[in-house]
Amino acid sequence: MRDIQSEPDLRQIDIDQAGIRNIRYPITVKDRVNGSQRTVASINMSVNLPRDFKGTHMSRFVEVLDKHKENVHIDTVKDILSDIRTVLNAKRSQIELNFTYFMQKAAPVSKLKALMDYNCTYSGTLSEVEGEPLLDSVMTVRVPVLSLCPCSKEISAYGAHNQRGIITISARTNRLVWIEELVDYAERSASSPVYPLLKREDEKYVTERSYDKPVFAEDMVRNATMLLDADNRILWFEAAAENFESIHNHNAWAMISRTKGDISVCTPFRQS
Repeated sequence: MRDIQSEPDLRQIDIDQAGIRNIRYPITVKDRVNGSQRTVASINMSVNLPRDFKGTHMSRFVEVLDKHKENVHIDTVKDILSDIRTVLNAKRSQIELNFTYFMQKAAPVSKLKALMDYNCTYSGTLSEVEGEPLLDSVMTVRVPVLSLCPCSKEISAYGAHNQRGIITISARTNRLVWIEELVDYAERSASSPVYPLLKREDEKYVTERSYDKPVFAEDMVRNATMLLDADNRILWFEAAAENFESIHNHNAWAMISRTKGDISVCTPFRQS
């Protein structure tokens, strides 16, 4: 049969990424408490496509994924990306795993426990640098938090408006940094964490704690930056905070991005 995808394209334009998106697949993720946990990821995979080819072979991405179906794990990403490069004859391959990570979380006073879910993304790019394959990887966590407005507290005779928000932390690391640690950095940067289960005594605690620790979105990203800066396992990070404002018809947002070290040595959660 004629292989149209492998035929040359007369426009002579390279494509940065071509592949497949939103394929759902079971994966395994490192879990600080239990060692590992199984979850389901929405996976995007791609390669660079030189101008000499009209299209990429999309079925081969699925074939590679199925080859690793018993062990689709962040630790095996480099092997998956290497296989993608080989079967598609590409210089660069990319993968993105979007998944839900679950942590059992205790309420602050009653200590009742329930599962809390966090949206996470792991992205990896395998390319060739000076003849050697180099893996660049980033872990991103999105953490729901509570913030209380310092300005509202200052100008109001009583009370202050508060709102839920999201702190997003992305990090390149040279050693293992647990998802739980990134979640902790985010929650410590806000007025209060968000909990999956609260009794009345817990609600009282969260309300009063938030009132005692008012923060703007700008405060939260600065707080997160101080914590991330102090962690020498993190070579690059981006911290962003978005407040879903309760009295404004807009959201408040702030972001800090910083390179701390040589990111060329980054590998996914390398143990050393």
